[in-house]
Amino acid sequence: MPTRILMSAGLLIGLAGAAHANTQLQGGEIKQLVSGKRIYLAAPIGGEFPLFYRPDGQVDGSGEAIGLGRFLKPKDKGRWWVRGDSLCQKWETWYEGRTMCFTLTDLGGNRLRWVQDNGDSGVARIGR
Repeated sequence: MPTRILMSAGLLIGLAGAAHANTQLQGGEIKQLVSGKRIYLAAPIGGEFPLFYRPDGQVDGSGEAIGLGRFLKPKDKGRWWVRGDSLCQKWETWYEGRTMCFTLTDLGGNRLRWVQDNGDSGVARIGR
């Protein structure tokens, strides 16, 4: 299973109303924008990987649309929270349940750049 897909699944968030493109989001903005949003992460092998950030702090992910079932558990759930100016999450089984945190930058046009605390990065599309 390509690790980058799961690293991407490690993430992300809604920008519906972020002020300026290429601006790193701050803690308060992240919490307000993430809650209730579906984020589509660009997958290196093509397609998009959807994550849903529930208002109650749960995050749901599914890799079925891009065929992840052949490689691993195609669906998982976990928890999300904001720590400082980072979005953090912890999956039940993906990534062996390790906590991962990300900085988020508004790219404008309903797009977001994420950078994980290990240096991995990618882009996402904010769904409605």
